[in-house]
Amino acid sequence: MKKKLITIVIGAMLCAGLFAGCGQSDTKQDKVAGTESAKQAETRDEGDKGSQEEKELTGTIDDIKDFMFVVSDDKDTPYSFTFDEKPDGLESVASGDKVTVKYTGTISEVDPFDGKIISVEKAE
Repeated sequence: MKKKLITIVIGAMLCAGLFAGCGQSDTKQDKVAGTESAKQAETRDEGDKGSQEEKELTGTIDDIKDFMFVVSDDKDTPYSFTFDEKPDGLESVASGDKVTVKYTGTISEVDPFDGKIISVEKAE
């Protein structure tokens, strides 16, 4: 009789714990999701502000195509720049030339170029 009572009490406690735990985790997830969304919005806003700032990259042109070119910096990290219209100065440089690229947006060796190329100039 004692064993049955203990088993019933332990079972009831486990069930109560499971129900309480499930309800509580949903609330925490909602709060975390809301916080993450707010952080993503802040990051996106900061990214938009930063994308208007003019930046420069100096390196060597590895490849030029009709819609893109690749510049490797002094650490041999390649960065691809894509464009719809040829940027100013691109027609006066060739593969192997050292250049300075002026642009807005962000560059990454793995993500596509997100911005605008202002100019490409031969560097010394």
